[in-house]
Amino acid sequence: MPDTYVGAIDQGTTGTRFMVFDHAGQVVANAYEKHEQIYPEPGWVEHDPTEIWENTKAVVTAGLADAGLEASQLEALGITNQRETTVVWDADSGRPVHNALVWQDRRTTDRVEELQAEDKVEWIRGKTGLEADAYFSATKTEWILDNAEPLKLQSSRGGGLRKRAEAGELLMGTIDSWLIYNLTGNHITDVSNASRTMLYNIRDLAWDDELLAEFDVPESMVPEVRPSSDESYYGHTDADGFLGAEVPVAGALGDQQAAMFGQTCFDEGDAKNTYGTGSFYLMNTGTEAVESDHGLLTTIGFQLSGEPVQYALEGSIFVTGAAIEWLEDVDLINNAAQTAELARSVDSTDGVYMVPAFTGLGAPHWDGRARGTIVGMTRGTRKGHIVRATLEAIAYQTRDVAEAMEADSGVETTSLRVDGGAVKNDFLCQLQSDIIQTEIARPEVDETTALGSAYAAGLAVGYWDSVDDLRQNWQVDREFTPEMEGADADAMYDRWGDAVERSLNWATED
Repeated sequence: MPDTYVGAIDQGTTGTRFMVFDHAGQVVANAYEKHEQIYPEPGWVEHDPTEIWENTKAVVTAGLADAGLEASQLEALGITNQRETTVVWDADSGRPVHNALVWQDRRTTDRVEELQAEDKVEWIRGKTGLEADAYFSATKTEWILDNAEPLKLQSSRGGGLRKRAEAGELLMGTIDSWLIYNLTGNHITDVSNASRTMLYNIRDLAWDDELLAEFDVPESMVPEVRPSSDESYYGHTDADGFLGAEVPVAGALGDQQAAMFGQTCFDEGDAKNTYGTGSFYLMNTGTEAVESDHGLLTTIGFQLSGEPVQYALEGSIFVTGAAIEWLEDVDLINNAAQTAELARSVDSTDGVYMVPAFTGLGAPHWDGRARGTIVGMTRGTRKGHIVRATLEAIAYQTRDVAEAMEADSGVETTSLRVDGGAVKNDFLCQLQSDIIQTEIARPEVDETTALGSAYAAGLAVGYWDSVDDLRQNWQVDREFTPEMEGADADAMYDRWGDAVERSLNWATED
């Protein structure tokens, strides 16, 4: 009998990855495909949902073929996804009515400012644990229904998108829902993704009627909410479909919650930071939804079948890895690996600070009108200084969140588990340890987002018996400890706050 495995579809901001894992949590297959980033106007970011689905099929097929595996060897599929990115599609045809609005998209900032002016921020936070921000799915769904051009589809009722939504002809969801729908035909999301929509009450564990009314989203549009690891399964792939086999789809987690799960942060106080397009620092707070007084989000971490929801505090940093991509876009570097070499070519930034607020600032500042800023340049500034300042900005933003996390939770961070593409950079890992003055632990398998969703699906089908099995899989690749004096780190960080001040509220209506 051939060996069996668990597959994970990791649908991220810049591309889609498919990975297959064995019982030891080791990678046995890996395929990746980028998709187009669409920028219709400044601050607007879109993806083509159909391209994402086509790429998903392509990477799953290629990953299995490259590893010499059959789809029948997959005991389950898990899904992890860029979270707040929002799709609206036709319930009959399955066709999207508009491009997906990406989590980075700021077009609904005006709507958020209306909520602020109406003193609804605390009301929203009390229900959802979230800041009122364009980041989340509620205002994105509202915008699509009000502004997107209706598709010319056969419809018994016709009319615009909002009328069709009210008639039950349209569905919405985050990318996990879009993929689950295409894989199984079922309209389902998990609790972690639902908690990022700004429509879901994280204490009542239900779609909130008052929030649905506020954003004029008919309840018929939203998906059924299920556990992140679901022994009842979300459905099966079609035996006559692209895989040619019935594979249970049994787990889903928003990408940051998946990384927390993959890092085996199952206990209260466990924390991780993922360095991707943005960076997302999560701390498990157990079965208590801890309210933040320091600009963090209270969110759902995960839920196993038949068990209570586990909550988390989250610091969402919008731009970290994307800042490195920007260095490449403007020809300061040829590739991401070059950043360490250039950063080491200078002893310091010579007072240069870079605030990568390209899509506003997230936690703990929450300023949708902040914009990218470089300060402190002189005629002696070279690209090495700017590159080093960019890496330092990643570390400073993480310290912003780490300090807020300690203040809210009362738990001092003694070790931080890190993952994501940027942690392959030893210079950045050491810099991060220096700036936050704590130990950094990098695991052997750094694709923890995919691993987490595989774990969730595998637990649901009994491929792994319990989370204790998963804890045994976690192995450290390297640890970094502070080499910089604390007073020096504090002085550098204090000046960072001055640079942030200069980036705030820059994008005015004019």
